[in-house]
Amino acid sequence: MTFTKSLLTGAVLASAATFALAETIQVGPRPAYLIDRMPDGALKDQLAACESGPFKRTDFSIGHRGAPLQFPEHTVESNRAAALMGAGILECDVTFTKDKELVCRHAQNDLHTTTNILATDLAETCVTPFTAANGDTKAKAECRTSEITLADFRTLRGKMDAANKSATTVEAYLDGTAGWRTDLYSIEDGTLMTHAESIALFKDLGAKFTPELKSPAVEMPFDGFTQEMYAQKMIDEYKAAGIPAKDVFAQSFNLDDVLYWIKNEPEFGKQAVFLDGRYNVESFDYMRPETFSPSMQDLADQGVNFIAPPMWMLVTTEGDKIVASPYAKAAKDAGLKIVTWTLERSGPLTTGGGWYFQSVKDTIDTDADYFTMLHALHTEVGIEGIFSDWPATVTYYASCMNLN
Repeated sequence: MTFTKSLLTGAVLASAATFALAETIQVGPRPAYLIDRMPDGALKDQLAACESGPFKRTDFSIGHRGAPLQFPEHTVESNRAAALMGAGILECDVTFTKDKELVCRHAQNDLHTTTNILATDLAETCVTPFTAANGDTKAKAECRTSEITLADFRTLRGKMDAANKSATTVEAYLDGTAGWRTDLYSIEDGTLMTHAESIALFKDLGAKFTPELKSPAVEMPFDGFTQEMYAQKMIDEYKAAGIPAKDVFAQSFNLDDVLYWIKNEPEFGKQAVFLDGRYNVESFDYMRPETFSPSMQDLADQGVNFIAPPMWMLVTTEGDKIVASPYAKAAKDAGLKIVTWTLERSGPLTTGGGWYFQSVKDTIDTDADYFTMLHALHTEVGIEGIFSDWPATVTYYASCMNLN
């Protein structure tokens, strides 16, 4: 496929529709691989008994930028893989181009790590050109969607999100994929999408929608484009496509965006998701509800119904058991529904799981603990769903536990 053509060709849509109509969910070998490594016990026995399925599409399983454990994020291929693995909800992180068109990228300024832009003529548009590593100075670059037009964007190819910061050449800089990921599925493909194209694809795949309005890297308003216009434009593209509001879970780390949707698009606003990034606030302590500002009840009183923190904020330990944290209990007490992120993003768990498992790191020592954490989030916290970089793991669990 050439990347100067429309990114969602009829052939791609036809292929996607075939997957949707077939309703064939494939979880592959990874769930069994993880289960084999679990210690003997009731959970292992229960999961092992489900090895023959049947496996079903489930809203509990949310494709985080598709299936980026192995596929380039926010590409057609990544989302088709996620749908095939049973993800009932798929994500497009939404940002905008120079001509104010909405596209799927995790950040407005990530093109240098998620696409091949540095190896194209569009490298000259980058706000920070590639600079080679030199001694203790790391290689760097910064390329933004807001510096290129939609037509320019369509010429790019997605790649695994990575950069080799010790590189002295562009080629080496682009070749930074972690050893536990793979470039196998980005060599020939990596088909980027506009937001509108993601809506068409996800609909044909039979999935629901969770777009995230990303914080701009540019100052707003941008050439007359205000934050409110940006938030409204994202919702308008669902309305134009005839998507029912009940199938859309609009997200933002910016509470003002969520409150805008609640006020101006109440049907969409009732399912809007407040992504809680307050772990960056020095005074915030997820173990002490008195430090939450606004409080969980304040959020509920403003009309927020869904909150989505990282996994670690929802749990703590009692001995060697993972249990709900005070944060999770406060959210539940206020009637908030909880979604969380991101399973299968940490790589091997033999050293405690890193950032996503920080609150329970002393209990994490094997990849099998992906299921340990998932089970605690389901049974102890009562989450509605979870984002995953490899949805098959969550789909297997949800199907085994008979979750919707």
